[in-house]
Amino acid sequence: MFEVVYYSMTGNTRKVAETIAAGLGVKAESVKEKKELAKDSFVFLGSGCYASKPGGKLRKFIARNDFKGRKMALFGTSGSGEGHEVKAIEELLKAKGALIKGSFCCKGRALFFFNRGHPSNEELAKAREFANEMKKS
Repeated sequence: MFEVVYYSMTGNTRKVAETIAAGLGVKAESVKEKKELAKDSFVFLGSGCYASKPGGKLRKFIARNDFKGRKMALFGTSGSGEGHEVKAIEELLKAKGALIKGSFCCKGRALFFFNRGHPSNEELAKAREFANEMKKS
């Protein structure tokens, strides 16, 4: 069983989450609505980048859930596309015993005018490929 959980302020990460979820045949869920994870699910977890960190609500979601031994795939969007938020999520999850199987990051529109058109159709296609690869893990 797969779960796709995300935090997005501007909609960039939501687009990636919905693309990944569609490839897995599940629904993407915002951390704003998701209280707990299903037992033994493989979780795709993502966030936008806010001052090189994942969103605060995603950090709180990580703090209140058990990830020991859980398979995880991480994703994120940022103005730079460098994945600082993904690295920060990985550090938080590893400290809680999660098994990180892979990660994906891409650019997202920032400040309403930087990176317009991101995530692009090409980036979303790569997110689908990432989901397909992680299904094999």
